[in-house]
Amino acid sequence: MTDLSHFDANGASNPKNNIFGLPTSEEDARLVILPVPWEVTVSYGAGTARAAEHVFQASMQVDLLDIETGDAWKKGFFMRQPDRKVLMKSDYLRKEAELYIDYTSKGEILEKNSFMCKSLKEINEGSANMVKWVYEQTRTLLENGKLVALLGGDHSTPLGYFKAIAEKYGDFGILQVDAHCDLRKSYENFVYSHASIMYNALQEIPQLKRLVQVGVRDFCQEEWDYIRNSDYQVITYFDKDIKERTFEGQSWKQIADEIVSHLPDKVYISFDIDGLDPKLCPHTGTPVQGGFETEQIFYLIKKIVQSGRKFIGFDLDEIGVGETDWDANVGARILWKLCNLLVASNP
Repeated sequence: MTDLSHFDANGASNPKNNIFGLPTSEEDARLVILPVPWEVTVSYGAGTARAAEHVFQASMQVDLLDIETGDAWKKGFFMRQPDRKVLMKSDYLRKEAELYIDYTSKGEILEKNSFMCKSLKEINEGSANMVKWVYEQTRTLLENGKLVALLGGDHSTPLGYFKAIAEKYGDFGILQVDAHCDLRKSYENFVYSHASIMYNALQEIPQLKRLVQVGVRDFCQEEWDYIRNSDYQVITYFDKDIKERTFEGQSWKQIADEIVSHLPDKVYISFDIDGLDPKLCPHTGTPVQGGFETEQIFYLIKKIVQSGRKFIGFDLDEIGVGETDWDANVGARILWKLCNLLVASNP
């Protein structure tokens, strides 16, 4: 256990310490944050592969008092350094993907271009290796008794963690906060696309019994058909429907209680930051108007915990990198809250 007797929780953060200015080592930390600097298949805006370093810097401005969870942070949070090999591979394959997307978007026939076929194969192999790397990293951390938070990167990054969570906890459900369904099959022929994360999870992880999506406001026919034919394995609360229910007099508490009722006993939270109002994440990869305030999501997670369900892990993805560090500041505060809730829920 880290000696905090000389640590001033009210003072300015020391950037020589770890995230949030905490003087915690990985060995002593109850919770370890794994950054995954990956954005190979992003469809619109890039930059999220470097979000972790910006969030780390912004975290030094986060005050440590969280009245709801008390001194949960004293059990220790530690963030690893982003793996440079993963980042370099992401940068290389991202350029390949940009050329491929540009080529195919113009209606060119893939099979007629051997270079593009080779690029696609390389991108899919690289993404599969990323999934395997994340699985190995998170499995080891879980085996060592750590709670794990994954910090993206794009939303393709947590699939390996889902697999490790399934091995550790057995049957579980995912609460997905997102503007998008991410239920496309091999979007743009990228098997492990950020737009396919939940499709892949449902296909590859039998322990995933229920996916509850909230905030969705941008989706395609393929995804709509998947939801309707899922026999309620996927339950989606579209942003429009949530807003209309509140316009007609229902409270967020009523809707949140209903959302929680669909979740199984063990709950993992997959938080794509574009589920929020874009004023909070203007440089996220695929922003969509509408969305939540942070307090609405924190309230929903609190209701999950109060229901007696077990909060087993989370990922936070698609934080943008812009001219200012506004996105990183919002991301750092979301990360802080989720870390505290996860640790407080697992004494």
